Amino acid sequence: MNEQIQPATVRVFIALAPPDDAKRELARALAPAYHAHPRMRWNRVEDWHITLAFLGEVPTAVVPLLRPPLAELAAARRPVTLALRGGGHFDERVLWSGIDGDLAELDLLAAEVRTVVKECGVVLPDRRFRPHLTLARARRDTPSCAVEAAAGLAGFTGRSWRAERLHLVGSNIGRGPGPIHYRDIEAWRFGGRDPHVAAPSG
Repeated sequence: MNEQIQPATVRVFIALAPPDDAKRELARALAPAYHAHPRMRWNRVEDWHITLAFLGEVPTAVVPLLRPPLAELAAARRPVTLALRGGGHFDERVLWSGIDGDLAELDLLAAEVRTVVKECGVVLPDRRFRPHLTLARARRDTPSCAVEAAAGLAGFTGRSWRAERLHLVGSNIGRGPGPIHYRDIEAWRFGGRDPHVAAPSG
């Protein structure tokens, strides 16, 4: 039997994922845009995520180095309370939903994740963290689609939810003509006590 050949590199990022009901809420709000702009490259709802650190293409050997410190980080952190709200676009091409909630905690978590990544030898660009959830990309011949779809999301306010896990994700972006697909390489539940939950007495 032939052994499966492992690729020399893997394209990865570290992210949070909204729960299914929060994603369904946003998908309902996007229904008019889906109908009006079917040629946009829409991300699959099951792949929606909030990127904390994008590593890009890294040697496959980096992945096992990331696992222990990311697991330790997740175990020490409490869940982050967030919400999906509004929408916007980058360069009139990339459509996104905004993030609301405990943004100070989210920013701190992203900084800690980036520190772990750098300590594992991965070079990251020195770029300000801008939390968002990417929804679609407009084709070059119809750039106004992202602008119009973002305007349609301006009044959207989703319910609050707690990000319960830290995800290490791999993608096949750039490896074929089809849609971008993501897969969890591993995910770790946050273990820190939520300060909104009372400690047991006695």
